[in-house]
Amino acid sequence: MAFKIGLLSIRELEDLFVPILHNCRDTAELKKIHAHILKRSLSQSNFLATKMLDVCDAARDLNYATMLFNQVEEPNGFLYNAIIRTYAHNSMYGPTVSMYKQMLRMTNLSPGKFTFPFVVKACAGLGSHELGRQVHAQVAKFGPESHLITENALIDMYTKCDDLAVAHKLFDEMTEKDAISWNSVISGYARLGQMRKARALFDKMPQRTIVSWTAMVTGYSRMGSYADALDLFRQMQMAGNEPDEISIVSVLPACAQLGALEVGKWIHMYSGRKGLLRKTNICNALMEMYAKCGCIDQARQLFDKMPKRDVISWSTMIGGLANHGKALEAINLFERMKLEGIEPNCITFLGLLSACAHAGLWQLGLRYFDYMKDSCSIQPVIEHYGVLVDLLGRAGQLNRALSIIQQMPVRPDSKIWGSLLSSSRKHGNLDIAVIAMRHLEELEPEDTGNYVLLSNIYADQGKWDGVSRMRTLIRSKSMKKTPGCSSIEVNNVVQEFASGDDSKPFSNEIFELLEMLVSFDEISDHIIETIPEDI
Repeated sequence: MAFKIGLLSIRELEDLFVPILHNCRDTAELKKIHAHILKRSLSQSNFLATKMLDVCDAARDLNYATMLFNQVEEPNGFLYNAIIRTYAHNSMYGPTVSMYKQMLRMTNLSPGKFTFPFVVKACAGLGSHELGRQVHAQVAKFGPESHLITENALIDMYTKCDDLAVAHKLFDEMTEKDAISWNSVISGYARLGQMRKARALFDKMPQRTIVSWTAMVTGYSRMGSYADALDLFRQMQMAGNEPDEISIVSVLPACAQLGALEVGKWIHMYSGRKGLLRKTNICNALMEMYAKCGCIDQARQLFDKMPKRDVISWSTMIGGLANHGKALEAINLFERMKLEGIEPNCITFLGLLSACAHAGLWQLGLRYFDYMKDSCSIQPVIEHYGVLVDLLGRAGQLNRALSIIQQMPVRPDSKIWGSLLSSSRKHGNLDIAVIAMRHLEELEPEDTGNYVLLSNIYADQGKWDGVSRMRTLIRSKSMKKTPGCSSIEVNNVVQEFASGDDSKPFSNEIFELLEMLVSFDEISDHIIETIPEDI
C-alpha cells in the first residue's frame, strides 16, 4: 500500500484515509492502514479512530476495537458512541454499559440519540429492568425529547423485562410510530401469553409486516390455540406475506396437534422451493409434524436426507418411532446416535423409554434409565418417572412400579397414579389399584374415569359390593363426564367438534345427514334379515 503525501494539513490527511477505510473489509487490511496512520502521527485522531472502529464492528474484532479506543488519550463523544455501538452490535452488553458509565464521568461529554439506543439494547440483553429504568431517566434528562429509534429501543427493553404496562404507556405517548413500535408491543404481549391484548393491537395496526404475523402465530401456537395459529397463518398468506423460517417453525406444531397434514405437506414443498430444507430447525419441525400426523415413513425419509442433524433431530425421530410402535427401530437409532457421538438429552430418553415400554423390554428400559442418570448425568424429571411406571406397568411389574413411585424425589402426579391404575386393571391387581385410587381421589376428585376404571376392576373380580360402592360415590359427587371432541381437516380447514356442541355452521345439515345414515343402516339390516339363507 503506497501513500503519496506532501505537505498536507491534519484535516487533509484524515480525509485522505476516509475512502481507504471505507473500502477496508477485514482486520488484516485494517492493521496495514493503521500502521500508515501511526506513521503519519495521526494515532490521536478521534475522527480516524471512529472510522477504524466501524471496520472492527463489521469484522467483529472486539479486541482490536478495544485497543484502538484505549490508545486515544482524549476520546470525544463520537468515539465513545462508536465503541458503545460496536460492543452492543456484538452482544457485549456488560462492556457496553461500562463504557457508557465511563462516558458519563466525562464532564465535557453528554450522551444523545446516537448513544441511547445501544445502551438501552444492552440493558435489554442483560435483562436488567432497574438499569433500564435508570437509562430511561437519563434519556429524559439529556434528550432528545422525541426520538423514534430510542423510543423503540425502550419499548423493546421493557417488553423483554416483562414490564408491559410501561412499554404500552410509552407506545401510547409516542408522537410517531413505525412498524417496529407496533411489533415490539405485540411481540411482548404474545410472548407472555396475553393474546387478547396482542390481538387487539394487531387488529388496529395500520400496516402489518411478516414480524407482526409471525409474533401472533407464535403466540397462539405457544399457548395451545392451534386453530387460531393456523387460521392466522392462512390470513398472512392471503395478505401477500410469504412465510419465513420463524413463522414456519411456529405453525408446524399447530399442524401437528390439529392433524392438518395437507397444510404441513404444503409447507414441506414450500420449504423445498425456498431452500429452507437446509435448515435443521425446519426439518426438525417437519419431522415432528409428520410423526404426529401418523406419517412416520415420511418423517424417517426426511431424517435420512437431512444434511445436518442435532440432538433434537435424533430425539424427534426416536420419539416418533416409539409412538408408532417401531420400538426396535427407535432403540437401534439411539445406539447409532451414540456411535456418532451425539450427546442425548432428557427428551431423547423419554422417547427411548417409551420405545422400551411399547416393546415390553422393561429390563432394558431400567438399564437405559440408570444409564441416563449415571453415564449422562441427566437427572430424571417427573415425565421420565411417568414413562418408567408405564413401562413396568405394561410388563406386569406392578410392585416394581409402585416401589419406584414411592421412592421418587418429586411428588407423583395424577398421570403416574392413573397409569398405575390402568395397568392394575390390565393385570387384575386390585390391591395396587386401590392404592392408586386412594391418591387419585386426592389429586383428581372429580375425574369420573378413575372411579369407573376401579369399578370395572371390581367387576372383573366379581366383587359387586365394590362396584356398587363406586357407583354410589359417582352419584353422590354428581360427576359429569368431560365431553369428547374430535377434529377433521377438509379442504385445508380444520374443523373441531365436541359432543353436544351444535354451534358449528351447518349443524342442522350435519345432524340430518347422520339421521339419514342411521336410517339407511337400519334399512340395510332389515333387507339382510329378509334375504333367504339358501341364496
